[in-house]
Amino acid sequence: MYVLGIESATPVASVAVAGQGGILAERMVLNRRTHSVNLLPMLKAVLEEAEIDKTRLTGIAVSSGPGSFTGLRIGMSTAKALAWVWGLQVVGISTLQSLAYPLSGGEGLVCPVLNARKNQLYAAIYECRNGMLDCIGAPMAISPQQLAEQLLALQRPVLFLGDGVQAYKEQLIDALGSRAILAPLAASYPRGAAVAELGLAAFQAGRGIDPAAL
Repeated sequence: MYVLGIESATPVASVAVAGQGGILAERMVLNRRTHSVNLLPMLKAVLEEAEIDKTRLTGIAVSSGPGSFTGLRIGMSTAKALAWVWGLQVVGISTLQSLAYPLSGGEGLVCPVLNARKNQLYAAIYECRNGMLDCIGAPMAISPQQLAEQLLALQRPVLFLGDGVQAYKEQLIDALGSRAILAPLAASYPRGAAVAELGLAAFQAGRGIDPAAL
């Protein structure tokens, strides 16, 4: 079973191929080109590097937001068109869930935040427990101040990651003090590998759908 993962909800474009043996190939770029220019060459490259022909794919997983409307539209359209032509099912993966997923092996609160501009964040609150992510604060569009108030009520340290950290870290730190922990920049980029791995689990659980229904 192999899954192609597409991440395009933010300025980062990333694609990957995941199999039951792990991540076989991944590419990620953050440049001035639009996702419509980047994605197809990257998709072709990761399939070649993974040595997986499209006929061996089980399905395509794609980041489903929240995020940039244009980026999501390009990623969704690409995933649906390829799935339609190749006769595959698709699955949508929450951008915030995929961002937090690589940290799920730890313990405690994780808060992925994306810059929604105009003093707003896209955010969700997850608790890492026994290698699993439990969503205890559903995805929301919220001001940094309101998010900090919700997190203060939990009275626990929280790990922030995502491009919203750089934009609003001063406000979050001012409000939460030492309870605000900032993940390294390398952990703050959405990854096609996370989308592909979460997609693999979704297909194994039978949650794939027809591309027209995405």
